Amino acid sequence: MKLVNDRLAVKARLVEPNDCGYLLFAAETGTWRGPFPTSVPSLDGLKAIAVELAARPEVEDATVFRGRLRPPGEGDEILAARGRAPARYDVVLLVRTTDIDSALALRDDPLYGKATSLLPARRTHQIVGRNAARLGDVDHGPDHPFLFNYFYADDPATLLKVWEYTAGWFQAKTALPNSTLLQPLEGESPEYGIINHASWPNLPTFLPGLIFRPTFRSFVLANFKANGIAAQPIIYRRV
Repeated sequence: MKLVNDRLAVKARLVEPNDCGYLLFAAETGTWRGPFPTSVPSLDGLKAIAVELAARPEVEDATVFRGRLRPPGEGDEILAARGRAPARYDVVLLVRTTDIDSALALRDDPLYGKATSLLPARRTHQIVGRNAARLGDVDHGPDHPFLFNYFYADDPATLLKVWEYTAGWFQAKTALPNSTLLQPLEGESPEYGIINHASWPNLPTFLPGLIFRPTFRSFVLANFKANGIAAQPIIYRRV
């Protein structure tokens, strides 16, 4: 791992990972005009399925998210060199189960299968994952801005190390209250090494830091670039 501007480096304050399983279904259904999505279809049907899934005893949470904004990221040239399309998912269904075995079983359930085939999507991404690290669990109850940051790197071990320092920057500079790092299980799609899920109380809590704090680019984005990491953040709202 290369650490750029290491005088700014502070590791994130982590808590123990949980034992939950996660199913993530992300879909690119509409178009984007700059950083803003357009033409997202009705999500009423997907939300109804999420309510049904949440009623299952093995499901702790099932939430649908609609994309709202793509903040600054890093790594378009890395993705292009690897022949990978950038993340432009404007809809996400995230299901948290009591354990990983329950998530694996639920993936084969017809109701979950219906959820993943309901939307007219140009591109989708699906994984069963585990919690690799966390600052704290993300509460889907409040109507907060929610982050899914899709990370690609040639070396997943380096990716986790760099994330720990960049998450420390977000804790210090934007008062990031929570973050749950999703890592695909072995055999799942390797398109993203990790997907970071987090939330803030409101956009002004963190967005100005990404625009006006010089260390966001000189430390966070610089370390992604130095370590061959593509970070593709998208902000969502709960449906």
